[in-house]
Amino acid sequence: MNLPSTTPFVSCYNTNQTGQILMANIQINNTAEPNAAQAHFSAKLDCETDCSDVYADIKQGKQHFVLVDTRSAHAFAKSHAITAINIPNNEITAARMADFAPDTLFVVYCWGPGCNGASKAGYKLAQLGFKVKEMIGGIHYWEDFERYPVNRHLSDPQQ
Repeated sequence: MNLPSTTPFVSCYNTNQTGQILMANIQINNTAEPNAAQAHFSAKLDCETDCSDVYADIKQGKQHFVLVDTRSAHAFAKSHAITAINIPNNEITAARMADFAPDTLFVVYCWGPGCNGASKAGYKLAQLGFKVKEMIGGIHYWEDFERYPVNRHLSDPQQ
């Protein structure tokens, strides 16, 4: 394989014993400068939190946010993070959210990394003027990886 001299990957390859070119997965030439990386990670931290930080604040009595499970009422009934309330995405409207103070901080979550329900909810809440963070990992990381406490309802609204 011949690489053109204009490729940004020229300095990021090596060859194995048979002469086959091996490309690096992490490209040195395509790395952000420290200031750009700092801005990127700062923006992520402004909009994201994780299960560990949420649980630590709850456990220490420092819950200054409303934890919102954005999944369906059926999924919420099966299990949800302690202290969470259920506001499915399709219920996030100006009328529904009027009960909350304008300076309320919402922390939203959905199923997990493969679900964008929390991102959609975060977008809607921000559009309505609320502060919002997404709990990355969702209920999947909360319950299955971290093994933090969950609530389960005895009656399922979809039965």
